Amino acid sequence: MLLAKDIMTTHVICIHKDTPIFEAIDIMVTNGITGIPVVTDDSILVGILSEQDVLRLFHNYEEEKNKIVSDFMTQPVIHFEENESVKDICTCMMHNSIRRVPVTLDDKVVGLISRSDILKQIQNLHKINWAVTSKY
Repeated sequence: MLLAKDIMTTHVICIHKDTPIFEAIDIMVTNGITGIPVVTDDSILVGILSEQDVLRLFHNYEEEKNKIVSDFMTQPVIHFEENESVKDICTCMMHNSIRRVPVTLDDKVVGLISRSDILKQIQNLHKINWAVTSKY
């Protein structure tokens, strides 16, 4: 069985809840990421900030331009422990229209799984199945 720790990205950019919102947006844009786990100084997961969470800034810029990440982040966060099955993670992502989920160990962020990580696994599965069936 494929586990979260087998496919997760381990280099995860995280931010703190008191980070100014435009600093967080700069991090997202600069790094080409669509969401960032929000953590304490001890890397304990407390929220997640996604593109969708900050879209309201387009309409409410003047009222919200000086706010911080905690004013926008989603909490509680759907997350998975590193030994949970990728199948369960995929099911959750499908049913909740989630693009990424943090992976934790003792509530600390140790990785991230995105839709593209799961797509790579589907592609690998197809290649393996094609290789096996093409031999016969």
